[in-house]
Amino acid sequence: MASKIRLEDRECPLSTTLGVVGEWWTVLILHDCFDGYSRFDEFEANIGLSSSMLTSRLKSLVEAGILERKPYQERPVRYEYALTDLGRSLRPVLVSLAAWRNAQLAPQERSMILVDSRTGREVEPVVVDAATGDRVDGTQYVYAAGPSAGDAMRKRYEGVANTHVEART
Repeated sequence: MASKIRLEDRECPLSTTLGVVGEWWTVLILHDCFDGYSRFDEFEANIGLSSSMLTSRLKSLVEAGILERKPYQERPVRYEYALTDLGRSLRPVLVSLAAWRNAQLAPQERSMILVDSRTGREVEPVVVDAATGDRVDGTQYVYAAGPSAGDAMRKRYEGVANTHVEART
């Protein structure tokens, strides 16, 4: 999936991701989008962020290709914000972040839980390999230098088993 995200010269996907969504209010804006909110006043009311900061974050998310801005009213012109395909692909990331925190809490201490909308049953998300369905949180899964890794990244992962990772097509 091609993206509009272009931040500094960061080779590490973790730092690039955090550069886009690493601020708490950005995560809350995205959370609101996944809950169906799309308008500036809704974000402002739900998050309690100043209008100037909210304007800045929304602009950044649009520039990164995570949200798109569409007019919903002509006079005066007002806009709503919708997740793009790239933005929707962040849902598992947010689900994983919430699950990580909830795992640290007793069930009665959790203020928000993930449930199956059909049954109401609480679910516990895990990250799995798409090809095998195996969980990837075990120590046998490691990072390795990828096809476009620069010298620093290759040096960092030198000696890691199977350091040459084939690009997915």
